[in-house]
Amino acid sequence: MADDEKKEAGDKNDPRRLHSFPLIRHSDMAEEMRTEAMELCVTACEKFASSNEAASKMIKENMDKKFGSSWHVVVGEGFGFELTYETKNLLYMFFGGSLAIAVWKCS
Repeated sequence: MADDEKKEAGDKNDPRRLHSFPLIRHSDMAEEMRTEAMELCVTACEKFASSNEAASKMIKENMDKKFGSSWHVVVGEGFGFELTYETKNLLYMFFGGSLAIAVWKCS
């Protein structure tokens, strides 16, 4: 029984534990746009948990409708990027632990 208690306590302090909340790594968007984009990203990733391509397509199409065209989206794990974007139109966040989402606008 003591081992079970230690295991449960250890799980709470385990840094490898997956987080289910969105974590914004970098953003220069206005507060309102950032909130809408973040909620959209979370919704898309939950709806298409097994398809990053479908999630990115949903995010892009909705961002194009709400904030004008030329939005680009990358959803996945283990990628690096360097990009040029319009100022005040970048969001880089994590969701579900290791799933990264980059959303930016350029014309």
